[in-house]
Amino acid sequence: MSNQRGLGLLLWLAVIVALVAGCAAPAAPAPAPATAGEAVATEAAPAEAAPAEAAPAEKRPYIPVISKGFQHQFWQAVKLGAEQAAADYNVDITFEGPATEAEVDKQIEMLEAALAKNPDAICFAALDTRAAIPLLEEAHARGIPIVGFDSGVDSDIPVATAATDNIAAAALAADKMAELIGGSGKVAVLVHDQTSRTGIDRRDGFVNRIREAYPDIEIVNIDYGGGDHLRSTDLAKAVIQANPDLKGYFGANEGSAIGVLNAVTELGREGEIVVIGYDAGKQQKDAVRSGVMAGAITQNPIGIGYKCVEAAVKAINGEEVEPVIDTGFFWYDASNMDSPEIAPLLYD
Repeated sequence: MSNQRGLGLLLWLAVIVALVAGCAAPAAPAPAPATAGEAVATEAAPAEAAPAEAAPAEKRPYIPVISKGFQHQFWQAVKLGAEQAAADYNVDITFEGPATEAEVDKQIEMLEAALAKNPDAICFAALDTRAAIPLLEEAHARGIPIVGFDSGVDSDIPVATAATDNIAAAALAADKMAELIGGSGKVAVLVHDQTSRTGIDRRDGFVNRIREAYPDIEIVNIDYGGGDHLRSTDLAKAVIQANPDLKGYFGANEGSAIGVLNAVTELGREGEIVVIGYDAGKQQKDAVRSGVMAGAITQNPIGIGYKCVEAAVKAINGEEVEPVIDTGFFWYDASNMDSPEIAPLLYD
Protein backbone atom coordinates (compact mmCIF):
# COMPACT_ATOMS: atom_id res chain seq x y z
CA MET A 1 0.00 0.00 0.00
CA SER A 2 2.75 2.48 0.79
CA ASN A 3 4.29 1.96 -2.65
CA GLN A 4 0.96 2.65 -4.34
CA ARG A 5 0.52 5.82 -2.33
CA GLY A 6 4.00 7.07 -3.33
CA LEU A 7 3.25 6.39 -6.96
CA GLY A 8 -0.02 8.32 -6.77
CA LEU A 9 1.66 11.26 -5.21
CA LEU A 10 4.21 11.38 -8.02
CA LEU A 11 1.40 11.32 -10.63
CA TRP A 12 -0.37 14.25 -8.98
CA LEU A 13 2.86 16.25 -8.93
CA ALA A 14 3.36 15.59 -12.66
CA VAL A 15 -0.20 16.81 -13.41
CA ILE A 16 0.36 19.98 -11.41
CA VAL A 17 3.69 20.73 -13.24
CA ALA A 18 1.96 20.20 -16.63
CA LEU A 19 -0.87 22.58 -15.70
CA VAL A 20 1.58 25.30 -14.59
CA ALA A 21 3.54 24.93 -17.82
CA GLY A 22 0.36 25.23 -19.90
CA CYS A 23 -0.59 28.54 -18.22
CA ALA A 24 2.73 30.24 -19.12
CA ALA A 25 2.66 32.95 -21.89
CA PRO A 26 3.49 31.59 -25.33
CA ALA A 27 6.92 32.46 -26.65
CA ALA A 28 7.17 35.19 -29.31
CA PRO A 29 7.48 33.76 -32.81
CA ALA A 30 10.93 33.84 -34.37
CA PRO A 31 11.33 36.74 -36.79
CA ALA A 32 11.20 35.98 -40.50
CA PRO A 33 14.52 36.15 -42.33
CA ALA A 34 15.25 39.75 -43.40
CA THR A 35 15.83 40.78 -46.97
CA ALA A 36 19.08 42.46 -47.88
CA GLY A 37 17.50 45.92 -47.85
CA GLU A 38 15.78 45.33 -44.51
CA ALA A 39 18.99 44.03 -43.00
CA VAL A 40 20.66 47.40 -43.69
CA ALA A 41 17.76 49.25 -42.09
CA THR A 42 17.66 47.14 -38.93
CA GLU A 43 21.33 47.35 -38.14
CA ALA A 44 22.04 49.52 -35.12
CA ALA A 45 20.47 52.75 -36.41
CA PRO A 46 21.89 55.99 -35.05
CA ALA A 47 19.65 58.35 -33.17
CA GLU A 48 17.69 60.64 -35.54
CA ALA A 49 19.80 63.73 -36.27
CA ALA A 50 18.35 67.26 -36.23
CA PRO A 51 17.99 68.71 -39.77
CA ALA A 52 21.06 70.72 -40.79
CA GLU A 53 20.54 74.47 -41.15
CA ALA A 54 20.93 75.73 -44.74
CA ALA A 55 24.06 77.81 -45.27
CA PRO A 56 23.18 81.50 -45.73
CA ALA A 57 23.37 82.66 -49.34
CA GLU A 58 26.45 84.73 -50.08
CA LYS A 59 25.56 88.42 -50.27
CA ARG A 60 26.35 89.87 -53.68
CA PRO A 61 27.68 93.42 -54.03
CA TYR A 62 24.97 95.99 -54.76
CA ILE A 63 25.63 98.85 -57.20
CA PRO A 64 22.89 101.41 -58.00
CA VAL A 65 23.33 102.89 -61.48
CA ILE A 66 21.80 106.38 -61.68
CA SER A 67 21.52 107.73 -65.21
CA LYS A 68 20.54 111.15 -66.56
CA GLY A 69 17.20 109.95 -67.87
CA PHE A 70 15.08 107.24 -69.42
CA GLN A 71 13.31 108.97 -72.31
CA HIS A 72 16.00 108.37 -74.94
CA GLN A 73 16.98 105.08 -76.53
CA PHE A 74 20.58 105.93 -75.62
CA TRP A 75 19.89 105.24 -71.94
CA GLN A 76 18.16 101.95 -72.72
CA ALA A 77 21.33 100.87 -74.52
CA VAL A 78 23.46 101.96 -71.53
CA LYS A 79 21.15 99.89 -69.31
CA LEU A 80 21.73 96.80 -71.46
CA GLY A 81 25.49 97.18 -71.06
CA ALA A 82 25.22 97.66 -67.29
CA GLU A 83 23.02 94.58 -66.94
CA GLN A 84 25.47 92.49 -68.97
CA ALA A 85 28.35 93.53 -66.73
CA ALA A 86 26.27 92.75 -63.62
CA ALA A 87 25.67 89.23 -64.92
CA ASP A 88 29.33 88.73 -65.89
CA TYR A 89 30.63 89.94 -62.52
CA ASN A 90 27.90 88.41 -60.33
CA VAL A 91 26.67 91.66 -58.75
CA ASP A 92 23.24 93.17 -58.23
CA ILE A 93 22.40 96.51 -59.83
CA THR A 94 19.43 98.82 -60.15
CA PHE A 95 19.18 101.22 -63.08
CA GLU A 96 17.16 104.40 -62.79
CA GLY A 97 16.98 108.00 -63.91
CA PRO A 98 14.55 110.92 -63.92
CA ALA A 99 11.81 111.18 -66.53
CA THR A 100 13.62 114.02 -68.31
CA GLU A 101 17.17 115.32 -68.35
CA ALA A 102 16.00 118.63 -66.91
CA GLU A 103 15.06 117.12 -63.51
CA VAL A 104 18.23 117.77 -61.54
CA ASP A 105 16.39 117.77 -58.20
CA LYS A 106 14.81 114.40 -58.95
CA GLN A 107 18.18 112.89 -59.76
CA ILE A 108 19.60 114.23 -56.48
CA GLU A 109 16.70 112.52 -54.64
CA MET A 110 17.60 109.26 -56.38
CA LEU A 111 21.22 109.62 -55.28
CA GLU A 112 20.10 110.26 -51.68
CA ALA A 113 17.88 107.16 -51.77
CA ALA A 114 20.74 105.08 -53.15
CA LEU A 115 23.08 106.20 -50.37
CA ALA A 116 20.45 105.26 -47.78
CA LYS A 117 20.69 101.65 -48.97
CA ASN A 118 24.40 101.57 -48.07
CA PRO A 119 25.55 100.24 -51.46
CA ASP A 120 28.98 98.82 -52.17
CA ALA A 121 29.57 101.37 -54.97
CA ILE A 122 27.54 103.84 -57.05
CA CYS A 123 27.61 104.56 -60.79
CA PHE A 124 26.44 108.10 -61.48
CA ALA A 125 25.84 110.19 -64.63
CA ALA A 126 25.44 113.76 -63.37
CA LEU A 127 22.84 116.12 -64.79
CA ASP A 128 24.60 118.95 -62.99
CA THR A 129 28.37 118.85 -62.60
CA ARG A 130 28.25 120.50 -59.16
CA ALA A 131 24.83 119.86 -57.59
CA ALA A 132 25.64 116.30 -56.51
CA ILE A 133 29.05 117.04 -54.97
CA PRO A 134 27.87 117.21 -51.30
CA LEU A 135 26.31 113.75 -51.62
CA LEU A 136 29.35 112.40 -53.40
CA GLU A 137 31.50 113.74 -50.57
CA GLU A 138 29.28 111.88 -48.11
CA ALA A 139 29.69 108.67 -50.10
CA HIS A 140 33.45 109.16 -50.19
CA ALA A 141 33.55 109.67 -46.41
CA ARG A 142 31.66 106.39 -45.98
CA GLY A 143 34.07 104.50 -48.21
CA ILE A 144 31.59 104.01 -51.09
CA PRO A 145 33.40 104.26 -54.44
CA ILE A 146 31.80 106.50 -57.08
CA VAL A 147 32.17 105.76 -60.79
CA GLY A 148 30.99 108.39 -63.25
CA PHE A 149 29.58 107.44 -66.61
CA ASP A 150 28.63 109.45 -69.69
CA SER A 151 28.81 112.73 -67.78
CA GLY A 152 31.30 113.42 -65.01
CA VAL A 153 31.37 115.92 -62.15
CA ASP A 154 33.68 118.78 -61.24
CA SER A 155 35.39 116.77 -58.52
CA ASP A 156 38.17 114.23 -58.06
CA ILE A 157 35.91 112.02 -55.91
CA PRO A 158 34.94 109.57 -58.69
CA VAL A 159 37.54 106.83 -58.96
CA ALA A 160 36.82 106.59 -62.69
CA THR A 161 34.56 107.97 -65.41
CA ALA A 162 33.48 105.86 -68.40
CA ALA A 163 32.55 108.25 -71.19
CA THR A 164 33.01 109.48 -74.71
CA ASP A 165 35.62 112.15 -75.38
CA ASN A 166 32.84 114.61 -76.13
CA ILE A 167 35.10 117.53 -76.98
CA ALA A 168 36.86 115.54 -79.69
CA ALA A 169 33.59 114.03 -80.94
CA ALA A 170 31.88 117.42 -81.27
CA ALA A 171 34.98 118.81 -83.00
CA LEU A 172 34.61 116.03 -85.58
CA ALA A 173 30.97 117.06 -86.05
CA ALA A 174 32.18 120.62 -86.67
CA ASP A 175 34.66 119.42 -89.30
CA LYS A 176 31.91 117.47 -91.06
CA MET A 177 29.60 120.50 -90.93
CA ALA A 178 32.26 122.77 -92.46
CA GLU A 179 32.90 120.25 -95.22
CA LEU A 180 29.21 119.82 -96.06
CA ILE A 181 28.35 123.56 -96.19
CA GLY A 182 31.43 124.50 -98.18
CA GLY A 183 33.37 126.17 -95.36
CA SER A 184 31.17 129.28 -95.02
CA GLY A 185 27.70 130.38 -93.96
CA LYS A 186 25.47 130.49 -90.91
CA VAL A 187 24.97 127.57 -88.54
CA ALA A 188 23.15 127.07 -85.24
CA VAL A 189 23.66 124.78 -82.26
CA LEU A 190 21.04 123.09 -80.06
CA VAL A 191 22.33 121.49 -76.85
CA HIS A 192 20.54 119.49 -74.17
CA ASP A 193 21.86 121.58 -71.26
CA GLN A 194 24.65 123.81 -70.01
CA THR A 195 25.07 122.12 -66.61
CA SER A 196 26.13 118.56 -67.42
CA ARG A 197 29.63 117.66 -68.54
CA THR A 198 28.30 116.26 -71.82
CA GLY A 199 26.35 119.42 -72.61
CA ILE A 200 29.29 121.69 -71.87
CA ASP A 201 31.85 119.58 -73.71
CA ARG A 202 29.76 118.99 -76.83
CA ARG A 203 28.88 122.66 -77.09
CA ASP A 204 32.46 123.79 -76.57
CA GLY A 205 33.93 121.08 -78.78
CA PHE A 206 31.77 122.15 -81.73
CA VAL A 207 31.83 125.92 -81.17
CA ASN A 208 35.54 126.19 -80.45
CA ARG A 209 36.47 124.09 -83.48
CA ILE A 210 34.34 126.25 -85.78
CA ARG A 211 35.77 129.48 -84.36
CA GLU A 212 39.37 128.28 -84.48
CA ALA A 213 39.40 126.55 -87.86
CA TYR A 214 36.59 128.04 -89.95
CA PRO A 215 36.50 131.86 -89.81
CA ASP A 216 33.91 132.11 -92.58
CA ILE A 217 31.32 130.14 -90.61
CA GLU A 218 29.11 132.16 -88.28
CA ILE A 219 27.35 130.54 -85.30
CA VAL A 220 24.12 132.55 -85.03
CA ASN A 221 22.52 130.83 -82.06
CA ILE A 222 23.17 128.38 -79.20
CA ASP A 223 20.05 127.10 -77.42
CA TYR A 224 19.36 124.58 -74.65
CA GLY A 225 16.31 122.36 -74.99
CA GLY A 226 16.75 119.98 -72.07
CA GLY A 227 16.76 117.05 -74.46
CA ASP A 228 12.99 117.39 -74.74
CA HIS A 229 11.68 116.77 -78.26
CA LEU A 230 8.87 119.33 -78.20
CA ARG A 231 10.85 122.11 -76.58
CA SER A 232 13.80 121.46 -78.87
CA THR A 233 11.52 121.53 -81.91
CA ASP A 234 10.08 124.90 -80.93
CA LEU A 235 13.53 126.39 -80.31
CA ALA A 236 14.88 125.13 -83.64
CA LYS A 237 11.85 126.40 -85.58
CA ALA A 238 12.30 129.87 -84.10
CA VAL A 239 15.97 129.97 -85.13
CA ILE A 240 15.27 128.74 -88.65
CA GLN A 241 12.49 131.27 -89.15
CA ALA A 242 14.71 134.08 -87.85
CA ASN A 243 17.57 133.04 -90.17
CA PRO A 244 16.18 132.09 -93.58
CA ASP A 245 19.73 131.77 -94.94
CA LEU A 246 20.77 129.23 -92.26
CA LYS A 247 22.96 126.55 -93.85
CA GLY A 248 23.57 124.09 -90.99
CA TYR A 249 22.25 122.93 -87.63
CA PHE A 250 23.99 120.76 -85.00
CA GLY A 251 21.91 118.86 -82.41
CA ALA A 252 24.16 117.79 -79.55
CA ASN A 253 22.21 114.78 -78.27
CA GLU A 254 19.39 112.50 -79.36
CA GLY A 255 16.58 114.78 -78.15
CA SER A 256 18.20 117.91 -79.58
CA ALA A 257 18.83 116.27 -82.94
CA ILE A 258 15.23 115.06 -83.20
CA GLY A 259 14.04 118.57 -82.36
CA VAL A 260 16.10 119.94 -85.25
CA LEU A 261 14.80 117.23 -87.58
CA ASN A 262 11.21 118.00 -86.63
CA ALA A 263 11.72 121.72 -87.20
CA VAL A 264 13.35 121.25 -90.61
CA THR A 265 10.60 118.87 -91.71
CA GLU A 266 7.72 120.98 -90.42
CA LEU A 267 9.11 124.08 -92.14
CA GLY A 268 9.77 122.24 -95.40
CA ARG A 269 13.53 122.90 -95.34
CA GLU A 270 14.68 119.33 -96.04
CA GLY A 271 17.72 119.36 -98.30
CA GLU A 272 18.35 123.05 -97.65
CA ILE A 273 19.77 122.86 -94.14
CA VAL A 274 22.60 120.44 -93.33
CA VAL A 275 21.56 118.65 -90.12
CA ILE A 276 24.18 116.87 -88.03
CA GLY A 277 23.19 114.96 -84.93
CA TYR A 278 24.62 113.07 -81.97
CA ASP A 279 23.70 109.54 -80.82
CA ALA A 280 21.38 107.23 -82.75
CA GLY A 281 17.82 105.97 -82.24
CA LYS A 282 15.32 104.99 -84.93
CA GLN A 283 14.24 108.49 -85.97
CA GLN A 284 17.81 109.66 -86.51
CA LYS A 285 18.76 106.49 -88.35
CA ASP A 286 15.78 106.81 -90.66
CA ALA A 287 16.65 110.47 -91.29
CA VAL A 288 20.23 109.59 -92.17
CA ARG A 289 19.09 106.89 -94.57
CA SER A 290 16.66 109.29 -96.25
CA GLY A 291 19.19 112.14 -96.45
CA VAL A 292 17.27 114.61 -94.23
CA MET A 293 20.11 114.28 -91.71
CA ALA A 294 23.59 114.33 -93.20
CA GLY A 295 25.08 112.18 -90.46
CA ALA A 296 25.76 112.00 -86.75
CA ILE A 297 28.22 111.06 -84.05
CA THR A 298 27.55 107.73 -82.38
CA GLN A 299 28.91 106.78 -79.02
CA ASN A 300 29.19 103.28 -77.59
CA PRO A 301 26.34 103.29 -75.05
CA ILE A 302 26.45 99.57 -74.33
CA GLY A 303 30.17 99.92 -73.70
CA ILE A 304 29.59 102.89 -71.39
CA GLY A 305 27.12 100.90 -69.29
CA TYR A 306 29.37 97.85 -69.18
CA LYS A 307 32.56 99.73 -68.34
CA CYS A 308 31.04 101.76 -65.51
CA VAL A 309 29.80 98.63 -63.69
CA GLU A 310 33.07 96.82 -64.40
CA ALA A 311 35.03 99.74 -62.91
CA ALA A 312 32.76 99.76 -59.84
CA VAL A 313 33.42 96.05 -59.26
CA LYS A 314 37.17 96.63 -59.51
CA ALA A 315 36.94 99.51 -57.04
CA ILE A 316 34.97 97.35 -54.58
CA ASN A 317 37.67 94.67 -54.82
CA GLY A 318 40.46 97.19 -54.26
CA GLU A 319 41.82 96.83 -57.78
CA GLU A 320 43.40 99.67 -59.72
CA VAL A 321 40.98 101.53 -62.01
CA GLU A 322 41.84 103.85 -64.88
CA PRO A 323 40.55 107.33 -63.95
CA VAL A 324 39.36 108.02 -67.51
CA ILE A 325 37.81 105.18 -69.51
CA ASP A 326 37.41 106.37 -73.11
CA THR A 327 34.61 104.36 -74.69
CA GLY A 328 35.08 105.79 -78.20
CA PHE A 329 32.97 107.52 -80.87
CA PHE A 330 32.40 107.33 -84.62
CA TRP A 331 30.93 109.40 -87.45
CA TYR A 332 28.18 107.64 -89.36
CA ASP A 333 26.21 108.52 -92.46
CA ALA A 334 24.34 106.67 -95.19
CA SER A 335 27.60 105.36 -96.64
CA ASN A 336 28.84 103.46 -93.56
CA MET A 337 25.96 102.99 -91.12
CA ASP A 338 25.46 99.35 -92.14
CA SER A 339 29.15 98.46 -91.89
CA PRO A 340 30.28 95.81 -89.36
CA GLU A 341 32.14 98.47 -87.38
CA ILE A 342 29.27 100.97 -87.07
CA ALA A 343 26.02 98.99 -87.21
CA PRO A 344 26.36 97.40 -83.71
CA LEU A 345 26.65 100.89 -82.18
CA LEU A 346 23.42 102.23 -83.72
CA TYR A 347 20.65 101.35 -81.30
CA ASP A 348 16.92 101.73 -81.92
